Amino acid sequence: MLESSAKEEGLEVTPAVDERYDIEKATIAACSYLRKSKDLLGSWTMAAAAYNFGRTGMRKQIERQGTGYYYDLTLGEETGRYVFRILALKLIFEHPERYGFVLDSADFYAPLRYTEVTVDSSISRLADFAAKEGTNYKMLKYFNPWLRDSFLPNVKHKSYSIKIPVEGYRTNPYNK
Repeated sequence: MLESSAKEEGLEVTPAVDERYDIEKATIAACSYLRKSKDLLGSWTMAAAAYNFGRTGMRKQIERQGTGYYYDLTLGEETGRYVFRILALKLIFEHPERYGFVLDSADFYAPLRYTEVTVDSSISRLADFAAKEGTNYKMLKYFNPWLRDSFLPNVKHKSYSIKIPVEGYRTNPYNK
């Protein structure tokens, strides 16, 4: 999602925090953006194109080309292919075996197991915070990819939920 669109949807995007990398928050924001785009532009194909190109860009193309029908618009190469890629993925997800994707439970990642810690103040060193919570910096970043730096500035005392892996999720044999 574009930075400006993410901010419109209430996500924080700064050098230290980028909630576009928070899977739950980003999914909710994307769904909201798509719904608003569908209502504004009239179809799911136009909403998908707007997700890739931006609503302003789509509105300009509608005005320039005199049509709001996706399949009659000339769009840039990336946006022009974007909807077709989504449609291809939809077909594969609906009938994976038709397209050579035969998966069983052993092919899937195990769910991440974690607890959540609420923080409403700054963290000067995430490595120290991780150690205090019984994990390490690498695991903290793995579970929280939205933390984009080695610290968490929080001058507004916003409430953040930080995922901490459950005990034993990853054991370091050299840390005895």
